[in-house]
This record gives sequence, structure tokens and C-alpha cells, in this order.
Amino acid sequence: MKTLSYEIASALLFDRDRDAAEARALGVTPIDLLVANLYPFGEYRDRGLATGELVEYIDIGGPTLVRAAAKNFRHVASVVSPADYPALIAELTERRGALSAATRRRLMTSAFEATARYDRAIADHLASEREDREERPAPNAPPMRFGRGVALRYGENPHQRARLHPRAGSASPTALLLSGKELSYNNLLDVEAALAALRGHERGHACVVVKHGNPCGFAVAKTPGEALELAWAGDPVSAFGSVLAFSSPLTRSCLAPLALDAEDRAARRFVEVVVAPAFDEGARALLATAKNLRVLPLSVDALPGDDDARLCLGHLLVQDPDDTLFASLRTATSAPFTPDAELAAFGIRAARAVKSNAIAIVRRAPREGLQLLGMGAGQPNRVASARIAVDRARETLRAAAVDRDAPTLSDAMGKAYAVSDAFLPFADTLETLADAGIRVLLQPGGSIRDREVIARGDALSVHVVMTETRHFRH
Repeated sequence: MKTLSYEIASALLFDRDRDAAEARALGVTPIDLLVANLYPFGEYRDRGLATGELVEYIDIGGPTLVRAAAKNFRHVASVVSPADYPALIAELTERRGALSAATRRRLMTSAFEATARYDRAIADHLASEREDREERPAPNAPPMRFGRGVALRYGENPHQRARLHPRAGSASPTALLLSGKELSYNNLLDVEAALAALRGHERGHACVVVKHGNPCGFAVAKTPGEALELAWAGDPVSAFGSVLAFSSPLTRSCLAPLALDAEDRAARRFVEVVVAPAFDEGARALLATAKNLRVLPLSVDALPGDDDARLCLGHLLVQDPDDTLFASLRTATSAPFTPDAELAAFGIRAARAVKSNAIAIVRRAPREGLQLLGMGAGQPNRVASARIAVDRARETLRAAAVDRDAPTLSDAMGKAYAVSDAFLPFADTLETLADAGIRVLLQPGGSIRDREVIARGDALSVHVVMTETRHFRH
């Protein structure tokens, strides 16, 4: 009950102009900034808790404080989204601890939007509760409101006009840029794809290189700089003019592989956008030397946490976010095999980020890194994607220094994992991968020909591991 106390509520709510004298007399000290995270009702709902247990995770004090601070937005800032932290820290630093009236008003709108979504989630769940999850109605459309559109230079192509309508209460990415040209329509789509690829990352430092909506490079390493080197090596040709996104804050040294300060301009690596949760002064100064390079302080928290929504035929199409990585790692072939769970999870995250039909080939890289060697994306058949992934993986391995554990190309391919985003309707994809030396294939299973594919895996000495979770991305 401490969050509902007279002292805290008064400190947030009192009018600094009209009630200042009374507040001093009553010993009320003003609170100018509230940062609140509500009980994760949605997380416990998704665990399948019974209603009697679930109601214990309905936040009461949190929404009360958020609404109190938001109501008094002329004097108090109410912060409810971690995605706002970098911009707020920058403004507080620049303004010596103060926030502008415009920022407080934007945060007010964001706060009321957040409490509205929170209450809506509770009401929807309690109204639609069923014993069998399959009987639940589809998610209700999220309560979305958008601000006035900001004109972009053009859309996907120069002959198309475009604009960005920021979600009400959220900072527009165009307003967060630290340096560089304005963000384009295609930049924004690639930034979203890059952040989505980083979703669920837990260990080390991750870097993803996105081109045309697909991760052409993806790696995890001990430092952001090492992750950048590994990710870039996954497809240096496609990385030209790409979007880079990092899971960790950046320092100047992290960006050394880009060679932005090289005297020979031809040695400098050209990218369109660099995205990270934060940049120190050295990183910002280095990136600013490339006048067209867009520098964007965003983290995975910028992705909407509610339902995944898009327009289709002029209608709103809504689904749950694709947050389940895999249901199992079950070896279906007969030879005993325990998959490397960390490498498998990395490979599945990579395949999940690639457009269907997707094949991702990943490996454990030197210095305890994880690396996407090659991927095939967006092909109308899975065999074509497998061939593209194999060709790219071979190129990556040829360019890399051989290591003691895998001195030949065939040895290196044999240590890699191939991951398919969906089941294999025939054995031809497995055969293509096996011919290249792949000995571990992860796939969801679920085809009427699973037995044929598994039998072919046994015949070709390929371990077929079933994940029981499909990851189409259209």
C-alpha cells in the first residue's frame, strides 16, 4: 500500500503554482519524474495461471501513480516505456535535469495509452476466458491512435509519396536521430527488421546487418566490435549500404571495423543507419564524421509489446507476436545426438528473422562467437533457399581463416547447423544441405512426409532435430 500513500500521491499531484505554500506547510516534497513498470499481467496470463492466481498480478498502485503523474503533466513527467529512456537521458543531460513542456505532454499521452492497454488486456482476458485455449476468440484489435503524419522524402520508390504517422504517445524515430540524413521509408522498415532479429537475445553482444528486410549478417561475440566483424563477414557484399543494429551501447572502439576515419576513403565501410540502445560521446563524434550516416538510439524495447498488426486489403490484420522460439529440440533420427542448445537457439532466431522460405546456416565462430554463415530468403521453394544459403556459407568460410577444429571447408560445414523456418515437404532440401556437408538440420516437423525425411537423414548421416515451432515471415 506504500505506493498509494498520501505523501507520494500528493507529491505527484499538487499544483506547483497554486498549492506550493500548502505543500510546504504539510511537508510534501515534489516529485518531478515518475518511472514506472507495471506488474507483467500479460506474462503471467500467457503462463496459463488460473483466474484466482492471475488477479494477484493485476497492478493497482502502479497505474494509480502513472495516472497521477500524467494528470499533472505541466509539472511532472510520467515515463512508462524503456524505449523512451535514451532520448530522455539525453534531454535531461542537455537541459541540466529538466524536460521540455512538449516532452512532458508526449509522455502524458504515452502514459494514458499504456494504462488503457493494460486495462484492456485485463478486461479482454477475463471476458474471453475458456478452459481450452483453442476456444478463445482471436485477439481484439489493439487500441491504436496515430499522430499527424511526417512527410518522408519518398516511399519505397522515388515516384511514391510517403509519410510516417507516429503512434500516439510514442517518440517518432525521425525525432530521435542523433546525426545524419533524415530516415527514409526503406530505412524504417530495415530498422524494424533489425530490431526484430535481436529480439530474445540474452548472452554476449549481438550485431545484425540487415539489407532489404533480411539479416545478411548476424553474430554474437564477447564485444560489440567483435560481433560487428563477424556479422559483416557473413556477407560483405550485401552489407554495403545496410542497416546495422546492436544489442548493446556503443563506444568509439566498437565501431573500429567500419574504418570511418580511414585516410583512404575507399577503405571506409558504407552503411545507411547504425542503431544501438545508446552511444557514448566518442561513438557519436566518429559516426557524425559520415554526414549521411543516420545514427539512431533505439533498443528492442522500441518494438511494440502488444499484438502484431498490419493493414491487409485495407483491413487491420492482428496476431500474437512470434515470441515462442521453439517447443523442443528433439532428435528424430536414430543416431544418438544432443544438439548444442545455444547454437540451435541462435540459428532459430536467425531463421525467424529471414523471410520465408527461410534457411539459415550458423556456426560457433572463434573466440566463443556465434555467426550466421549464410541464409536463403524469400524463395518460392525451400530447395532454392537451401542452395543460396549453402553458396553464401561456403563463401564466408573460404574468406575466414581456418581453425584447428575445422581445417577444411567440408569440416567447417560439418560443424554448422542448418535451420529451416518451416517443415520439409520432401527430402530434397535435406539432400541439398547434406551434399554441402551439413550434418545437423533443425526444422519444425509436421509434414505428412516427416518419416521419409527422417529416413533420408538417417541414410545421409544427418541429424534431424524437430523444434515443433514454425516461423513463417511474410
